[in-house]
Amino acid sequence: MPRAPGPMFALALASVALIGPLAVHLFLPVIPAIKVALDLPDSTAQATFSIALIGMAVATLFYGTLADRFGRRPVLLSGLLLFLAGSALSFAAPTVGLLIAGRFVQALGAGCGITLVRAIARDAYGPERLVKAIAYLTMFYTLGPMIAPIAGGMLVDAYGWRSAFGFSLFGGTLILLGAWLAIYETRPVASGPIGGQSVLGGYVALFSNLRFSCFVFQTGFNTGAFLVVASGASFLMKEVLRRPATEYGLWFLTFPFGFFFGNFVSSRVGTRAAIETMVLLGSLLSLATVAILSGLLVAGFINPPVIFVSGFFITFAQGIALPYGQAGAMAVNPKLAGTASGIGACMQNLIAALFTQLYGLLADGTVWPLVIAAGTSSVFGLICGVLPWRQARAGERARL
Repeated sequence: MPRAPGPMFALALASVALIGPLAVHLFLPVIPAIKVALDLPDSTAQATFSIALIGMAVATLFYGTLADRFGRRPVLLSGLLLFLAGSALSFAAPTVGLLIAGRFVQALGAGCGITLVRAIARDAYGPERLVKAIAYLTMFYTLGPMIAPIAGGMLVDAYGWRSAFGFSLFGGTLILLGAWLAIYETRPVASGPIGGQSVLGGYVALFSNLRFSCFVFQTGFNTGAFLVVASGASFLMKEVLRRPATEYGLWFLTFPFGFFFGNFVSSRVGTRAAIETMVLLGSLLSLATVAILSGLLVAGFINPPVIFVSGFFITFAQGIALPYGQAGAMAVNPKLAGTASGIGACMQNLIAALFTQLYGLLADGTVWPLVIAAGTSSVFGLICGVLPWRQARAGERARL
C-alpha cells in the first residue's frame, strides 16, 4: 500500500519549490549593482541572470530522466547539494567569469526543484489530484518571489551584491535539511526504471504528441514574457526612474501576488474545466496585458503602477495556465512522468532565458527592447495555447 503523504512531507516538498526563486528572483535587484560594481555592459550584466535560466533548463532534462531511473529522493538531495556549491562559488567569485560559472552551477542544482516537485507530487497525490496539488504547491512557491526580491534589494542596498549569495546559502541549507528529514522515496516500485527505452526515445515519444509540445512550449513563452517584464522593470526603476533596489523589491510583490491568485483560481476550478480551455485563457490574458503595457510605455507612461499592475496580470495569467499545462504534459505518457516534468521545466527556463537575453542584447536605454521581447514571447504563447484547444474541439466534433 502506498505511503500517505503527511503535513511535514507537503511542507518539505513545497519548500523545495523555493530553491528556484533563490537562484532567479533573488538576483533580479542584484543585476544593476553587479553592472556597476564590475563595470559591465548591459549584455554581460544580463548574462549573469540568463545563465541561471539556461543552467536550470539544461539540468531539468537530466533530473527528470534520472529520477525515473534511480528514484526521486537521491536525485533531489544531490541537486540541493549542487545548489549550495554554486552559491558558495558565486559568493566568493572575484571576477565576472567566475561569477557566471558559479551562477551556472547554482542553477544546475536549482533545476532539481521545479522538476522533482511536480514528479513527486504526481507520485504521492495521484493524477486525479495533480492539478490541485500543483496549484497549491505553486501558491506556496510564490512566497519565494515575494520574499526574494525584497530580501535581495535590502541586502544589496545595505551590504552589497555578495550578501545575496550568503542568503542563498542559508536558505538552501534549511531546504536541504527539510528534504532530507521529511521527503521519502515516492517512485512507484512496480514501475521500476524505464525499461529498455532510451532517453532519446522517451523525448521523441513525448515531442511527437502535439498536446505535449504545445503545453510545454506555452509554459516557456508565458514565463519568458514575465521575466522580460521583470528584468525590464529592474532597468526602468534603477536607470530611468532612479529608484533604489529596495523599492524595486517592494513593487515586485505584484508579480508573485498575481501568480498566487492565478494558481488559487486554478486550484478552485480543478477538473471542472478542460485543460485546453484554461491554457488558452491564460495565453489570451497574457498577450492582452503585454499589449496594453507596451502601448502605455511607448506613449510615455513610464511609472511603477503601469509597470507592476501590468506585471500582476501577466503572472495571474501564468498562474492560471501553468498548473493545467504541466498536468496535461505529464498525463500524455504516465510512464515518462518524470521525463515529461523535466522537459516542461527545461522549456520553461530555456525559452525564458532566450527571451531575457534577447532583451539584454537589444537594450538601448528605451522601452522598445521590452516591448519587442515580451510581445513576441506572448504571441508565440497564444499560438501554443490555441493549437491543443482546436485539436480538442475537433475531437469533440468527431465523436458527435
